Amino acid sequence: MARLIALIIMLIPGVVAALGIKLMRDIFFGVLHSPIPSLSLQFLLGFIFFIAGLGFIAGFIFRRDRKNNKVQQRFMK
Repeated sequence: MARLIALIIMLIPGVVAALGIKLMRDIFFGVLHSPIPSLSLQFLLGFIFFIAGLGFIAGFIFRRDRKNNKVQQRFMK
C-alpha cells in the first residue's frame, strides 16, 4: 500500500511537469489555450509548472537517498 501511495505522489508532479512542457511547446506552434490570454503568459505558466514538478520529484528522490545514506558526505545533515 505504501508503494502505491508513493507512486501516486510521484505521478501527480510528473503530470504537472508534462503539462508545463506541453504549454511551452504549444507557443512555438502558436496554439493559445482558452483560459490564458497571451502566449507569453502561457510560456511563463508552463515554465513554472515544469520547474515545480521537476523540483518536487528531485526533492523527493534527494530526501529518500539522504535517508538511505546514498548521498555524498557534504549533503548529509
